[in-house]
Amino acid sequence: MSNAAPSWLAGAIEGSGAGDGRLTIARLADERSLGRGGFALSSPAFMDGGELDPSFTADEEDAVAPPLEWTAPPPGAMELALVVEDADAPGDDAPCHWLVWGIAGQRGKLLEGEVPPRVGKNAHRNSEWLLPEPPREDGAHRYVFQLFALDLPLTLMPGAGRDELVAAMKGHVVASAVLTGKYKRQAEDAGGEPWDDDFV
Repeated sequence: MSNAAPSWLAGAIEGSGAGDGRLTIARLADERSLGRGGFALSSPAFMDGGELDPSFTADEEDAVAPPLEWTAPPPGAMELALVVEDADAPGDDAPCHWLVWGIAGQRGKLLEGEVPPRVGKNAHRNSEWLLPEPPREDGAHRYVFQLFALDLPLTLMPGAGRDELVAAMKGHVVASAVLTGKYKRQAEDAGGEPWDDDFV
């Protein structure tokens, strides 16, 4: 079975790769819903396809989730849900970095480090932003932020897993949007000795 993304999705993901068909949006959305009514996701911290700042990754202490902004979804949207996955990690599934729902179905934003209304379990089974930490020998990994506008409010409790969220959203996506951030870890000796050695 091919893991390639359908053509409508491949054209929307910056630097689309061979495993993009594993992304949640490939299962739940379609060409009609993607960007419907001008629905779009962006971030003031990085451009689509741009580099994530280390302050959002495992390479910096006190790292947090990046800020996000979105336009108004089409009429009929009652709730928004967000799924963030690593499109370049190996395996049958794209590791989940963030599961968020309970967001009002209207134009809005999440501030840098803001705790969303409801958060589910990531690939490490924690209910938080899973800090990107690709292997140092890898090229840049793409972290695909996928926003879904739903025609019903979800009844999932915080701490639910991706499979539960996907099952609850299936057949209820009225619009979707994607945003891609890339991250490649620096070599351990980049820039000399670690900055915090003197503070241990």
